[in-house]
Amino acid sequence: MADAAYGLWPLVVLNTLLFIVFAASFFHPKSKRDWRAMGAYSAFMVALFTEMYGTPLTIYLLGSWLGSQFPLLKDTHAGGHLWNDLTNWQGDPHLSPFHLASYVGIAVGFWLIAAAWRVLHDAAQHDRLATTGPYAWVRHPQYDGFLLIMIGFLLQWPTIPTLIMFPILVYVYARLARSEEREVAEKFGADWDAYAAHTPKFWPRWRTRPPAPRSGPPARHERHTTARR
Repeated sequence: MADAAYGLWPLVVLNTLLFIVFAASFFHPKSKRDWRAMGAYSAFMVALFTEMYGTPLTIYLLGSWLGSQFPLLKDTHAGGHLWNDLTNWQGDPHLSPFHLASYVGIAVGFWLIAAAWRVLHDAAQHDRLATTGPYAWVRHPQYDGFLLIMIGFLLQWPTIPTLIMFPILVYVYARLARSEEREVAEKFGADWDAYAAHTPKFWPRWRTRPPAPRSGPPARHERHTTARR
């Protein structure tokens, strides 16, 4: 290795566990579907930190191909910030626009998971639909939170495995969301239909103000769209 930043397998394990446990403490997985969502996120974290502190596979694969054109692309820890290398960023890689944007994406992702769970938990206590807070903007804010965290890390430390995994994980979360919605539509009928009619699934309509929560007797909700807790 060109420096001592790789081959640090205890650090791989520590960082992987830290980010998985941190996300689980906000997400509170219970059902099999919840654990599948956590499993997809966990696999991404394993692949990420294995290359960040273990073995820089992506740099090895790209180095022989792009090394002469991108001299910064080398097996040092700084060289692992691939976007910086490819754009010839000369400053501290931890202060590049990509790295700073990654901090924002990761922080917003964790905030979204936590904020959505608080609304979901309150809705569960009152046996009603979770339609306030992040749920007023999208039907699956916690899945959005996971995806934002992954996007943040892709801005900070992109690798071939994680770049390949990301669209697959988007597909996995979309399938989980469809499965949840089929269940809640069948179980809760008109209440869910009214909510889904004006609330996007993943991408908020920024130009449209979320409707005020409906009044009347509380209704029930499902896991990311209902209060099962």
